[in-house]
Amino acid sequence: MQKTRNISYLVLLFFITLFNVSAQSGPKIPSGKPKLIVGIVIEQMRYEYLPRYWDKLSENGFKKLINGGSFCRNARYNYLFTQSAPGHSTISTGSYPSEHGIVSNDWYNRLLDKKISATSDVRMLPVGGSFETGQNSPVNLLPSTFSDELKLFNNSHSKIIGIGMDPDAAILSTGHMADAAYWYDDKTGSWMSSSFYLDSLPGWVNEFNNKSLSDIYLEQTWKPLFPIDEYIESQPDTSRYEKGIKNQRIFPYDLDILSRIDRNKRDYSVLRCTPFGDTYINDFAITAILKEDLGKDDITDMINISFSVLDFIGHAFGPNSVEMEDAFLVLDRDLAHLLDFLEDTFGKENILVYLTAAHGVSASPELLESKGLATDKFASLKAISLLRSYLNVTYGEGDWVLGYYGQQIFLNRNLIEDSRLSLEDFQTRVAGFIIQFSGIANTVTSSTLQTTQFTGGIYEKIQNSFNQARSGDVIINLKPGWIEENGSVAEHNSAWSYDVHVPLIWYGWKVLRKEIYRRVDIIEIAPTLSYMLNISFPNASTADPIQEVMR
Repeated sequence: MQKTRNISYLVLLFFITLFNVSAQSGPKIPSGKPKLIVGIVIEQMRYEYLPRYWDKLSENGFKKLINGGSFCRNARYNYLFTQSAPGHSTISTGSYPSEHGIVSNDWYNRLLDKKISATSDVRMLPVGGSFETGQNSPVNLLPSTFSDELKLFNNSHSKIIGIGMDPDAAILSTGHMADAAYWYDDKTGSWMSSSFYLDSLPGWVNEFNNKSLSDIYLEQTWKPLFPIDEYIESQPDTSRYEKGIKNQRIFPYDLDILSRIDRNKRDYSVLRCTPFGDTYINDFAITAILKEDLGKDDITDMINISFSVLDFIGHAFGPNSVEMEDAFLVLDRDLAHLLDFLEDTFGKENILVYLTAAHGVSASPELLESKGLATDKFASLKAISLLRSYLNVTYGEGDWVLGYYGQQIFLNRNLIEDSRLSLEDFQTRVAGFIIQFSGIANTVTSSTLQTTQFTGGIYEKIQNSFNQARSGDVIINLKPGWIEENGSVAEHNSAWSYDVHVPLIWYGWKVLRKEIYRRVDIIEIAPTLSYMLNISFPNASTADPIQEVMR
């Protein structure tokens, strides 16, 4: 009997030991809520970069996210004007530009009678940087964002921070209630904010700026990670379809020379066009997490990080360049560093990460034309000049066109009304004239968009970009492969697949390991976050959450 008891005791001890070992070595159980949400938005990242460069990616960057999380392979924007400011706003609010009001990076404000940027706010003062870069706030963003709702739910105890190279990215990704938003100042090479958030920069930001890392990075030479002949996924480094950095188009790039204005002055904007720019963003984001004690208590915090170098490189070199490939590979290494830091600091089970892009980008029309495709650039300045002449001949001398910004024509409605002309007929005549120019697929008037409900196709996407108070009188949609002539090698601002198809990856807290093949609309990101944390959706969001990503 005693022998039987001893055997039973040993068996029980064996299973207890086995359970403890398995519990320690197995996946950790997620907590009731994540300690930190990390939103990562990459400017101008085409979906195809992932499969194209897959074999050169590290194991701990994009591959870790995809292999260890939920990968939405068919995520898309469903509106026309795929620009940075609308992209960040759509992600954060879960609504289209028609609802959130950020119709483009810039638009003509009829009340102020001038062009404004998406975050411009003349009431604000710069904090820690140059004056012209500091007058920004989320005043033009109409609805709440996910982080606003998180702040409300936790009675303002959640800490929210936005970081990006531009104020649009830092501000619109966070919303109205962020504790701080920081962006890069081209004049000083340092991080700054505005009086909307802060009276002065925190000590840790000043300490970071005093390290002069931007100077250190701009004293480097940008050399490719791999031997140049191994970049077989891209056009040759000697490709003629590039503009380059200050007209240099071939590796290596001596940034100390390229960024010098004179012996004592530097052009810090050059950092934006090199992989070191994203590394600099990464450095600052990690420092912010540590210094602001994000994720250190039981209240969920959030940081939004925008990596923007691919955007500047795409405009200067195009998406098929060696420079783009190398910058993407460096970003992959920066991402690996960020993920290692997050997991070492908090544990994978305590962080919720999502990664997507603000928009894609076209290929260079010159490159496509060399391959036999019928593409080119729309000469907007010439078209608007001819339009003005046509209207003067038709209606008499007058300033009939107030402005043209990013494929939107803004008409002088006061003059049209004073002349006793029908605005709808005037818009229709303008649309009919502009449609004759090469490269234009569609022109739609604001009158049509206000009186007709489109439920599919390109016209639905145009309508999703249209806000009655802010959009132009005539909207222009270019043909596939065409871009506007503005000095860039490649451009984005269309509803075609190369501009709207972007990656969307979920990772960490309560996220399943799987691939999702159905079409996912980017407006589903914010309600998914809200659903996972069991809080209110942003107030203009009507989308359903992506339930497939959750346990």
